[in-house]
Amino acid sequence: MHHALKLYSRYREKVLHFYMFWARWTRIPLIGNIVRWVANTYGKTMENAYLLNTEEACEIVDISTQLYLGPCTCREVFKNCDNPVNAEIMIGFHRNAFVDERFEDYRKLDAEEAKSILRQCHELGLIHTIIKCKNDFFAICNCCTCCCVPLRLNRQYGIGNAVVRNKNIVNIFREQGKITTA
Repeated sequence: MHHALKLYSRYREKVLHFYMFWARWTRIPLIGNIVRWVANTYGKTMENAYLLNTEEACEIVDISTQLYLGPCTCREVFKNCDNPVNAEIMIGFHRNAFVDERFEDYRKLDAEEAKSILRQCHELGLIHTIIKCKNDFFAICNCCTCCCVPLRLNRQYGIGNAVVRNKNIVNIFREQGKITTA
């Protein structure tokens, strides 16, 4: 587990506000291009989200050895809609920093319940993303388009690497599991 995950977990509400604050700087002439370049570089190398379809999300759930349900930080912080807040599925092959930091916010899931939640979220029109920090995937977030920070960074501020599509993401996740559990 990357040490930044533990720090992010502890201060994630502040981090999301920080991301949105700096994203607004992309609209300032001259400075905006520099901020966008830094943010895209950060998204490519440090933390980003990958869009998933429901089938891919279910495959990732089946591969994971740890599953917990907790709050979607984007909706918890921004409250732009009435979609359910408890819709983020923590995934992985080892202990999860989020669960360790805020164990009272999470409950353990089995794969079938997690897949049922994914299908319910899909029916509500929520998008599925898998979130990665450095080399660690740590969550499948089921967020709305009005609160999702990576999607807002991409659409509103042109930070394209905040959320991307990779058709091979399930295999990348599977390979991470082989490395982590070896």
